[in-house]
Amino acid sequence: MTSQKNSHPVISFQNVSFTYDGRINVIKGASFDVSPGEFIGIIGPNGGGKTTALKLMLGFLKPKEGKIVLRGKVGYVPQARVYDHQFPITLKEVVMTGSLSLMNLFGKYPKGVSDKAEEWLFKFDLQDLKDQAIGSLSGGQVQKGLIARALISDPEILLLDEPTANIDVMFEKQIFTFLQELRGVKTILVVTHNFDAIAQSAERVICFQNEVSSMQPKEVCNHFSIGMYHQTKGSLDD
Repeated sequence: MTSQKNSHPVISFQNVSFTYDGRINVIKGASFDVSPGEFIGIIGPNGGGKTTALKLMLGFLKPKEGKIVLRGKVGYVPQARVYDHQFPITLKEVVMTGSLSLMNLFGKYPKGVSDKAEEWLFKFDLQDLKDQAIGSLSGGQVQKGLIARALISDPEILLLDEPTANIDVMFEKQIFTFLQELRGVKTILVVTHNFDAIAQSAERVICFQNEVSSMQPKEVCNHFSIGMYHQTKGSLDD
């Protein structure tokens, strides 16, 4: 697929710092740019600031210092464990909620949203599960449904927070294979602990360890990751 990269970043962190309750620096002086069409893996130890960085990009949190610039529509895939599996809603309805902003005053989606949801379910081989309650599905099936939900609005930027956590290897492989197909078409940032998948998929890796460093995937090895995971103590958030 053809890359959309040019000289104008779609995401820019400019000397960004963030703390919770003003006590501990979760992110300190972070500066980096993301070009259109880049596939970036976000790695780091628990408490290093990975999820916090996504929340800052989405505007859920505000930086203590610095500036964040984001250009383009964003699709967000949260960690599956934060989704309420007990909520009485079908898989297709979950996917359609990615178009909530288009709903009219009478609570109706525009014509075509239902068909688009079914198209995405078909792409993820979930069409036979569309009427199943979300709570009856496996973690991998739910995660693929949440990715379809994020993509139904055709965002330019896709942010994924540990999309393969706590799912089996088959679904993990399917998800990263699909993300590879979007490489160069969407700007993709994936928070993950799966170093092997990122080494094979991403063009660049950004390591959040309170401070931020950028590297090539080949620089991320098991030895490095083991060392990295023992350096951050006392942080309040991932």
